[in-house]
This record gives sequence, structure tokens and C-alpha cells, in this order.
Amino acid sequence: MRNLLHEMNPSVKFLLITLSMLAIAFFFNPWTPLLFWAGIILLQLTMSRINWKLWLLFMLPFFIGAFGYLWTTVVFGADTGGTVIWSFAGIDVTDEQWARALSLAFRVMAFSTLSLLFAFTTDPVKFILSLMQQLKLSPKLAYGIMVGYQFLPVMKDEFTQIQQAHRLRGAEMKKRSWQRLLEMRRVLIPMLAGAVRKAERSAFAMEARGFTGEPRSAYYRPVRIGRIDFLMSGVFFLILLISCVGGSWLS
Repeated sequence: MRNLLHEMNPSVKFLLITLSMLAIAFFFNPWTPLLFWAGIILLQLTMSRINWKLWLLFMLPFFIGAFGYLWTTVVFGADTGGTVIWSFAGIDVTDEQWARALSLAFRVMAFSTLSLLFAFTTDPVKFILSLMQQLKLSPKLAYGIMVGYQFLPVMKDEFTQIQQAHRLRGAEMKKRSWQRLLEMRRVLIPMLAGAVRKAERSAFAMEARGFTGEPRSAYYRPVRIGRIDFLMSGVFFLILLISCVGGSWLS
């Protein structure tokens, strides 16, 4: 099957994910976010080319955060009534507390999975272009973000070069963490000066090429809304509908 999630218009995908998060936030039973999370995982498995090892690595902090929500809500949550289902260390856990804890935990998992879906299946440059063309973002802001994104690999290489130059001069990084933070000033000051020079050269280059920051009626690289976007919008809404109806029925 084609990697339809990667081929979607980024602005359409962004709006779908935002609306899905808002809709799930209004359901307080544990089944709706669980069903929605399962549906999004299934969607990623069938319609994307995500690196799952890297995905699991990025999801690990969210797994820990979801467990933290579950544990703190069960142990320190307010007594909302309900039937006591089990007790430990003198703490009574009711079915209402347990349902609320599961709801928060599954909601964290659903929201984090949606966020990573967008990050793993969206080209940042194409996203900025679609924001200008579909959502009418200011070109000055959009191209500024795009230039900054393109300079990230350059800044990483420059950071490595400055560190190597300091080592050649005999200035080694300290062993303690707080000492390393203080020593980072030797690296950050030259990087800041280099960033100012790069920004100035980029501004002169864009001005020399006639960039005024005004909205345009035509683009060199158009990003359009096509049949794939309507198809995937229907799939998203179907997953959301099944999750909401199924969650309400199960609860």
C-alpha cells in the first residue's frame, strides 16, 4: 500500500490532528482514547513508512509519563465515590478513580502518538510552504522559519568544529556536569556571532533576489490539496467516529 500519510498536504494533516485532539479531550471515559490510539497505530502500520525502532525510542518518555499519570491519579486522586475495587497500603481505589486514571493515561498515549505521526510523516519545508499557500501564513515569518531550519545542520557542524579547535588549544571540557555547563560559554559565544553573520548574509541574499515578504499569487513549488487528502480526512473521521461511539457504548 502507498505511504498515504507522507503524501498528504501537511496543513490538512495538521488540522485533522488538531481537531482529533480537541474531540478526544471532551470524552472522559477510558475507552474512547484507547480505541482512538489503537486506530492511529493501525493507520501508521498500514499507511506510512515509519522507522518503528526510532518511534519506540521517542515514545518511551510518553509511556513513562502515562504511567506517572496513572499512578498519581490512583494514589493521590480525590475521592469521587464509586465502588472500591481493590486496596493496597491503606489506599482504597474505586472504579471511578481507576476509570479516570486510565482515561488520562490513554489520552496521553493518543495525543503523543498523533504528534509523532505528524513529525514522522511530514517534510518540514513542505509544511511551511503549505502554511503559506493554504493557511496564508506571512511569507516573512514562513521563510524565516525555513531558513533557520536549513541552518540547523550547519550549526551542528560548527559546534563540533569549535569544540575541536578548543581541544587543539588544550582547553578540555570539565568532568562535572555543572562545570561543563559553565564551560559551554566558550562555544556558545562564537556560535552566536556566527549565527548573526549567517542571518545577515541570508537577509542580503534574499533582498538581492527581490524578496519583499509580500504574499504571492503563484509559487515556484506549489503544494495542493488533492484526492489523497479527502480520502485520508475520511479515514481520520471514521476512526474518530468509531472511537467516540464505541467508547460511549462500552462505558
